[in-house]
Amino acid sequence: MAKSVVWFKKDLRIHDNAALAKAAEAGAVCCIYIVEPSIWQGPDASKQHYDFILESLRDLYVALKKLGATLHVLTGEACDVLERLHAQTPFDAIYSHQETGNYASFMRDLAVKGWCKNKNIAWHEPIQSGVFRGRLDRDDWQRLWTQHTTQSQTPTPERLVSFEPVIAQIKPPTAEQLAIDLLDPPNRQRGGRSQAMYVLDDFINNRSEGYRGGISSPLSAPTACSRISPYLTHGCVSVREVYQRVMYAIADETQEDSRRAKGLRSMVSRLYWHCHFIQKLESEPELEFQNMHRGYDGLRENDWNAEYFNALSEGRTGWPMVDACVAMLKHTGWINFRMRALLVSTAAYPLWLHWKPVGNWLARHFLDYEPGIHWSQIQMQSGTTGINIPRVYNPIKQAQDHDPRGVFVRKWLPELRQVPDPWIFEPWKIPDDLIRTVSKVSPPKINSPIVDLEMSTRTAKQKLFERRARPEVSAEKSAVLNKHGSRKRPVLRNKPKPSTAPPVSLQHTLDF
Repeated sequence: MAKSVVWFKKDLRIHDNAALAKAAEAGAVCCIYIVEPSIWQGPDASKQHYDFILESLRDLYVALKKLGATLHVLTGEACDVLERLHAQTPFDAIYSHQETGNYASFMRDLAVKGWCKNKNIAWHEPIQSGVFRGRLDRDDWQRLWTQHTTQSQTPTPERLVSFEPVIAQIKPPTAEQLAIDLLDPPNRQRGGRSQAMYVLDDFINNRSEGYRGGISSPLSAPTACSRISPYLTHGCVSVREVYQRVMYAIADETQEDSRRAKGLRSMVSRLYWHCHFIQKLESEPELEFQNMHRGYDGLRENDWNAEYFNALSEGRTGWPMVDACVAMLKHTGWINFRMRALLVSTAAYPLWLHWKPVGNWLARHFLDYEPGIHWSQIQMQSGTTGINIPRVYNPIKQAQDHDPRGVFVRKWLPELRQVPDPWIFEPWKIPDDLIRTVSKVSPPKINSPIVDLEMSTRTAKQKLFERRARPEVSAEKSAVLNKHGSRKRPVLRNKPKPSTAPPVSLQHTLDF
């Protein structure tokens, strides 16, 4: 009987798992997850990511146990682990989903590919989302995405024939032992398939009405947003499963134009864009560290200001909305998309910071850090894609638009709770005599903006548009657009294919 290793990576589930299903069809399986120190010690990883994965692995362990297999969590560099495993327990093939991760995982996969070739071991890598490897015509991508997301989900094997490795299963190392950045927000989401299904069902059944119109403000976004992103990132649930469950809910909605139906349709469009951005990194892994449009090389790289970066990362820029977003991020591991854009815009324009260190800082803080989405969005907001209109967000106007009474700011910046509404977003302008009047105990701690917002933003935009106007930069735009530009969006139909699986019942587990 053939023996195959099922290597779980960013697919921590047994449902709609083509790698597991194909390996089960081939013969006996050995299920593994590899804790790779070199990847975990990277600048974009933190303890919150690691603990989320360990929580997800516990769910996966239980699920595999019910099918007759054991999940073995092994520690070491991938090629070394596979070499030891093969030497002591020979196997014929490896099954794992295609992974579009960071550049370290990309180089790791190239090394594993070479190892498999030398050992004459077949490595099967089915796709797991609407992201495709190899030469790709972007004009055909929408059709491929729609084809994948509407296909029947891969059936879960009823039983697994398992073979056990000679290598003993070892308890995973702690974050401290791995020397991971120890960032771990106290109120982050917990990992695991069961949590993913609870969050998804809660959104579909209870929260989707607030999606349209509620996802931009940091006041309403925590409940209006689906909050499924970290579970998609780590593969606790597949894009296809989420798409089909939401489409079923749309089909079941009696009022086609209800707030719930509109919210669910908007959420489906975000799944499309989710894969669209990951496809950019799959097509060009270097986007993690080099400008999408090389004509912008050197724009900010040589002007790094550590003082400005420290003020941003410590939440003391002096702009209350920005600093409140940093405070929330440190506490929860999440902020909504509009506020993420505000943070990057603040870094890129008034502070004129190069996107790569800023991106690493945010990657460690975003629990749902997805490299393909993250680096494309960081570059888009920084103006280095060359194909997007620069979006410069004013932190004072954004506060006025999305937190008009200062509720969000006061929640996350308690030192400003005494500041009256007219000055809550520009507290440095409060008259001295008024400060003494409103402060019964002690004057509120007020940070003046680290730079002059209007002047520094104007200077930054001037630098950017001067670069955009260069003939050689303008000439390269069409090539970037052809490779990475968006195409026509998919047409959303209310009725999914009959073969798709129906929604499961709502369950909430608290065993994490």
